[in-house]
Parts: sequence; structure tokens; C-alpha cells
Amino acid sequence: MEDPLDKTAPATAARIASRIAEEIGARPQQVTAAVGLLDEGATVPFVARYRKEVTGGLDDTQLRTLADRLSYLRELEDRRAAIVKSIDSQDKMTDALARSIAQADTKAQLEDIYLPYKPKRRTKAMIARERGLEPLAEAILGDHGKDPEALAQTYLNAEVADVKAALDGARDILTERMAEDADLLGRLRGWMQREAVLSAKVVPGKEQEGAKFSDYFAHAENWSKVPSHRALAMLRAANEGILTVEVTPPEDAAERPVEMISAQLHASGNGPGDQWLRKVAGWTWRVKLSLSMTLDLMSDMRTRAHEEAITVFARNLKDLLLAAPAGTKATLGLDPGIRTGVKAAVVDATGKLLATDTLYPFQPKNDVRGAQQGILALIAKHGVELIAIGNGTASRETEKLVADTLKMIPDHVKKPQKVVVSEAGASVYSASELAAKEFPGLDVSLRGAVSIARRLQDPLAELVKIEPKSIGVGQYQHDVDQHRLSKSLEAVVEDAVNAVGVDLNTASAPLLAHVSGLGASLAEAVVAHRETNGAFTSRKELLKVSRLGPRAFEQCAGFLRIRDGAEPLDASSVHPEAYGVARKIVTACGRDLRDIMGRPEALKGLRAEQFVDDTFGLPTVRDILSELEKPGRDPRPTFKTATFAEGVDQITDLKPGMVLEGTVTNVAAFGAFVDIGVHQDGLVHVSQLADRFVKDPHEVVKAGDVVKVTVTEVDVPRKRIGLTMRKDGGASAKQERTSRDAQPRRPGPGPKPRGCKPQHSAGPKSDAPGALGAALLNAMRKK
Repeated sequence: MEDPLDKTAPATAARIASRIAEEIGARPQQVTAAVGLLDEGATVPFVARYRKEVTGGLDDTQLRTLADRLSYLRELEDRRAAIVKSIDSQDKMTDALARSIAQADTKAQLEDIYLPYKPKRRTKAMIARERGLEPLAEAILGDHGKDPEALAQTYLNAEVADVKAALDGARDILTERMAEDADLLGRLRGWMQREAVLSAKVVPGKEQEGAKFSDYFAHAENWSKVPSHRALAMLRAANEGILTVEVTPPEDAAERPVEMISAQLHASGNGPGDQWLRKVAGWTWRVKLSLSMTLDLMSDMRTRAHEEAITVFARNLKDLLLAAPAGTKATLGLDPGIRTGVKAAVVDATGKLLATDTLYPFQPKNDVRGAQQGILALIAKHGVELIAIGNGTASRETEKLVADTLKMIPDHVKKPQKVVVSEAGASVYSASELAAKEFPGLDVSLRGAVSIARRLQDPLAELVKIEPKSIGVGQYQHDVDQHRLSKSLEAVVEDAVNAVGVDLNTASAPLLAHVSGLGASLAEAVVAHRETNGAFTSRKELLKVSRLGPRAFEQCAGFLRIRDGAEPLDASSVHPEAYGVARKIVTACGRDLRDIMGRPEALKGLRAEQFVDDTFGLPTVRDILSELEKPGRDPRPTFKTATFAEGVDQITDLKPGMVLEGTVTNVAAFGAFVDIGVHQDGLVHVSQLADRFVKDPHEVVKAGDVVKVTVTEVDVPRKRIGLTMRKDGGASAKQERTSRDAQPRRPGPGPKPRGCKPQHSAGPKSDAPGALGAALLNAMRKK
């Protein structure tokens, strides 16, 4: 049987499996098995959840890395084969060269080896060889004691007019030889990667235009230690013409590359040949290698920064998607605005739109009373339990309006809970084709309010409708490799959706599209079938959906839930293929399946080993037992929200020493951004996250966390807010830090106010409980 890793060479397949296994901490057999499943069309969530016996328990993180590295290594092997074929066709392959090619483990190393054999345009070295000057180069290399000018005299001819032309030709030959020496290139690249300095300088006259990049106007640091956010900032500034950025050897070792090239030419003595060869070495570095090395290192730095930025974005997106849902409650969504009004939309417990309105509590109308009446009427008519307020322009003013309005409800009547919600991406959704299809007759501005309400009920179900890049939880997201970013974020969404599971009878097509094995087309078919034939009563009915065959059913069934269906197990994550094992467990308990599900005490005394058979091993049986204990459990945390401080509405209201509550909106390599309700997120630098050393901010916080912070610094002109989560208020960390360069400005378009209209610090005034409150109470009683 052919090895699934590679259709042509088992040895190559084994090499790839061994390398990936080492990288992900697994055995080669596990990698081979996992790749076999992935090559057959299985998804990562399916393999991670339902094929643990086959892969030896590889988790989704390992499988994602495996799939990513597999693509690279297969490309590497294809390139290796192409290079071997090319060199063979030139009859230049030797045993030593073949070994070097076989041992190369990166594309860069392969290309270095191939460089001398790569077809190229006519070069100066080729012309020099045609003119018979290669023997001169060899003569100088062979006897450093002889004067190169004297040696050159014997190589003059019609095409080589004088000694200078002869020596220039010999130099060109040796320069090309050095530039194609894989061993030398490897050592030079390695040294530069360890020792090179990245420096940035402001372009004269661009100081004012590029003020936001002022931290880098005269900046230098070791290339190998440049964090991704600083690299991306400098690269962006260079692209905008603000900075010049270069990679060079350190000043105290500027000649080291020339010395390495001289050593390769064996020019260590004091003879005339040694002196000439050292000049050739200098020429080779300045003219040929320094530029290519700089470009290579800049490219490597860009790639490294992109990978780190994409990783940060993916982790933040995962945290946001898996944020706690407020639950199935009627919700009023408010999309704040000043002149255009506050857009309001009420959705029921399932997210169905019930009513919309536009309120005008701010200038120019200042209809506070009318806005309050509108909010109270919507609450009373639809039994609103939650109020979601977008965090954009006029968010705090709208929150105050709502708070004052809720005070008008008598104390003995249950009041809705108000929550400030990130509206990042809401405007993108509002104008999308999907939103137009979902709400064809609804004004674009009101669709945003619907999205805000729904994302409070269930962030995952609503956020999957928005392109991940528009959610805004990354750093310099528009600067990184967009294909790579999209691929990574799509994987995050897929993993999140399948980790939570999807209600088959209520899920939208965009949510179903991320379920393992479905995709956009089959998701639409599932919804169409549901609308035509009514709710699904069992998972088996999926097979009646047009174009959804056994393979797709196998991949998706375990992640789809049917509540109160004919088969109780359909509401769990137990895969239909394992229902037989689940029923054996039920039989062993001697009770009805419905009596067992959700009752851990009913399963006490059972050992997973009792139910293992030839098809289902211990991991699957343990998963089934866990699922029977807590069927359809949601891995997301319990819902809670931050309470913003009264009277702290703008950055100018902040003072050092204030202790505030806020919500983490974005986590970067250098710290976490926190929304404290002033329309500008504050930064908790990594050194301020805890009373201990923190290497990775994700160890302490994640997007969506509610945290308490102390204000340490407020820079109003630059819109910078420094925060700390340390118990000492950041005092110790201030003494430890010697440079502010470690705290850059907030990168990327993370959650922030939409629009650019002026903020209004004066919130609307409200009447005390009175006629409006009584009217609301009467309406509730009638309801």
C-alpha cells in the first residue's frame, strides 16, 4: 500500500513524517496516520475529536501545525527533486553534491546549493571565462607570493586590452565563485542572523508627518531580537516614506563578513596575492553579497513578524469567538450615534428581529424624554432582559441614557441588564450581501443594532458572519501576508465552531458553513431543506439533504445538535457511529438513556475499559462517558461583564491612580489593551500584567476577560493610556524599566469608535421614577 505522505517515494514520506513528529512532539507513526486521514478529506476538528485511536490522540493544535508543515515540506521535496533533475541533466551531479542536496532542510539552503548550477543570464564572470581569464584567477589563488599584475601580463589579448581589464575579469570570476559558495553563504547568513543590527532613521523633513513613528526616528537594535510589533511598525513607516530601514553588521564588527570571505579565499598572509584577494573579498561583500544578505534578512524579519502577528491575531480571535454567551434572552441592541440618532433593534431569545426604532437623545434634537419613552416601550412590549450597547461613538452617553432610563422602572420590577459590547465589524456586516439577504427591507444602519444585540446573546453565532479580519483583534493586520492570515483565521473559526457545536434547527447558514464537512454550499442546502421540510428530528435526516452524502455526514454529524429530538444522543457530541457503545454503557447502568444523561452519579462504578472493542478504543469510550455526564456541554465560560466607572467618559477624565474595571479587547506580544469606557483603549504592558515575570501575555489574560486596572499614565495629545494590573500600582515595574521604547503605540485597527464625530461628555438628564415608570409597570402587568 502506498504511503499517504507521498505518492512517489516512501523514503521521502518517512523523512517528512520524522521531521514533523519531532516538531510537534509526536511519533512518526502518528503523523503518518493523521496525514492519511487529512489526505482523504477529513477535517482537523473531526480527526482531533473522533479519530483519537488512529492518531494516538493528536490534538487540534498539533494537527494544524502538522497540516501547515506538511505543505511546506512537500514543496521542499518537490523543489529538491526538481534541482536534482536539473543538475543531472547537466551531467554535473557528484556524490558529495547529492549528499548536500539530500541534507538541506530549508528552501534557502537548497537554493544556495543550486545557485552555481542554476541557468542564468550571461554574467561578467562568464565573459571573463570566455576571454580566457579563469587560469589567471587560479594562478593568483595558487601562488599568493607572486604579484597579480605580473601574472596578468601573460593573459592580455585582443579582448583583454590591459592589466586592469585582466585583473577585473579575474575578480569577477572569483566574486561569482564566492557568491555561489553554499558553505560560505550559510556561514555568512548565520553570522548576520546572530549579529546584524536593524537600524531606522527618519527621512529628513518627514518628522511632523510621521510623528506617530517618532519612537523609531533614531533607532537600532539586534536583528534577531526585534519583536514583531516593532518590525511591522518600522516596515510600515518605511513603506510610507517616513523611515529608512537597513540591516547591517554591527559597527564594531563591520569588517567581519570581509574577513570570512578572505578566509574562504585563504588570503591570510602578507604577499601581493593575499592583499589583492582581500580587496576582492571586500568587493564581493560590498557589490555582491551585502545587498543580497540585507534583502534576505529583511525578508526573514518580515516573514517572522508576519507569523508572530498572525499567531497573535488567531489567539485573540479564538478568545473572542469563545467568549461567554449571555444566553437565549430577548435583547435590545443599541448602535450609538450623535446626529444620526441611536439605532435600536429588539431580537427575541432565538435572535429573530422583533422591532426597530431610531432614538434622538443627543444634539441637534436632544429628545431625551422621547428616547427614554422609546426604550421603555420596547422593554415592556417585548420583555427585554438584556440591553447591548455598542462601544463606538457616543457609547458612554448612550450607556448613561440607558442607566437613567432603567432607574425609572420600579425597584420591585426586574430590570434588564445593560452591557457594553464591541461593535467591531458591525458596520461591515450591515453593508454585506449576507445582511441584505437576511434583512432585505431593513435600513443598513439598523442592521448594525441587530448584530450588536445578537453578538451579546451568542458571540460565536454572530461573529462568524463577519470576515475575521474585520473583527479587529490583530496587530498590523493589513500589513501581513493576507493569504496566510485568512487561512489561519479560517482555521480558528472552524475549530471554535466545532468545539462549541451547532444547533441544527436554529443555526444560520454562515454558522453551519464552518461545521466540519459542510462548507457554504452544503450549509445553504441544509437550511433550504429545513425551511421546506421543517425542523430535523434526527441526525439521520441529514442524509436526505441534497448533495449531503455519507462522507459529509461522517464529518459533520457529531458537531450538530438536535434538542428534544427522537434520539437523545443527537443532543450530545457522541458521534452516530458510536451510538452502539453508548447504548452498551446505558445497558450496563440498567436505566433509561434519558435518566442517565446529565447525571454523573448514574455512571459511577463504570470503567471505560469495560466498553473498549476492536473499533472504539479507550479515548473514545472516555469521551462518551464524559458526554453522558454533561451532554452538549458548552466549553465557553460563564457570562460576566465589566462595569465602567460613573463620570469617567473621556480620556481627559482619567487621572493616575484611578482603579477601574474594563474588558480586554486585544492581546499583543507586548501586553494587553483594555476598554475602560473612554473611547480609547489603555495598554497594560507585559511588565504590568502581574506581580511576577510574564513572558507571554496570554498566560495572564485573553480577549473578553473582565479585569481591574490602575491608571499609571495619561497622554492626552498622543491618546495613550498606561494601565497596570500589578498590586503595587506599577511602582516596581516603573523602576525596573529603563526605556519607553518597549511600550509602542497601539498597532492595528483593533476595536475602536466608528466615525469621527465629536464626543459629548454631558450625558442626557433623566426624570426620576414617575409617570413613565408607572406606565411601564402597567404595560408589563397587561403583558
